[in-house]
Amino acid sequence: MRKFLLGGATVLLAVTAAVYGVGAADAATYPNPGTVTGSTGAHDPTIVKRPTGGYLMATTGAGITLKTSTNRIAFADAGRAFPNGTSWANPYTNGDANLWAPDISYRGGKYVMYYSASSFGSSKSAIFLATSTTGAAGSWTNQGLVIESTTSSNWNAIDPNLTVTASGEWWLSFGSFWSGIKMVKLNPSTGKRADSSMVNLAERFVNSKSVEAPFIYAHGGYYYLFVAFDFCCRGASSTYRIMVGRSRSITGPYVDQAGVAMTAGGGTEILAGHDSIHGPGHPAVFGDTDADVLVYHYYTNAGDARLGINLLGWTSSAWPYVY
Repeated sequence: MRKFLLGGATVLLAVTAAVYGVGAADAATYPNPGTVTGSTGAHDPTIVKRPTGGYLMATTGAGITLKTSTNRIAFADAGRAFPNGTSWANPYTNGDANLWAPDISYRGGKYVMYYSASSFGSSKSAIFLATSTTGAAGSWTNQGLVIESTTSSNWNAIDPNLTVTASGEWWLSFGSFWSGIKMVKLNPSTGKRADSSMVNLAERFVNSKSVEAPFIYAHGGYYYLFVAFDFCCRGASSTYRIMVGRSRSITGPYVDQAGVAMTAGGGTEILAGHDSIHGPGHPAVFGDTDADVLVYHYYTNAGDARLGINLLGWTSSAWPYVY
């Protein structure tokens, strides 16, 4: 059994470190999500620590769903980022109010959120930028289009993730299916594209080229590219699983633990479905006072999407594992 207090300083593990001596554990050893309470329905969650204390979460939903927590355990509804609609996104959503896969961070005294607008199975998609000084519902200002793909594109502008390097460079990774995960450089002063270049980070050639939801996290001299393989959004039949590769450079090349390039289908599995936990995916990572934290969604036996939170540890060879 594993027991830990999310948000606390103490982690108690009744598991030997030997279980995690390799990068990808057998699915039978994967931990269940840590305890979360209150409003735990979530799809494509992202969490940021608030400078005033506590946590702000954003998820896929009509106008972007917001939730708050004081301790990373109990979550409460906090309204919508855009309660009055998002008419600018309608050309990409076919008028659907749902906006997808927000990525939220706190930069330069304000909250910065990248989010996507699309419809299922379409590459006519767009990523937008919004900012807020408080993060509260209704306080967000849309700053406009960052990048878009079309029905003739061989890539898809969804699932954005902002990474800021130690030297202050801003990079946006994104993508889903088609030709995989892409990255563009941003101008830190505007949050928009710095140039027209695009980097290829990861691609698959099986299961309908199913790789999406990138998240890049810096640790110990490496950049780690977390992604989701296989299929989301099928309730208890979802096969999402969380994979990772790493690189010394933010632009890659990223390789898995076996040395296979992620542009050649590589990826080391760190979390997959087990028992009543179905399709864990859409990973996000942030550093907290007690540990590095992995945030994701999964599906229950009834097919409901729920918030998953676990901690990340690191092996002696600097590969992450979930506990």
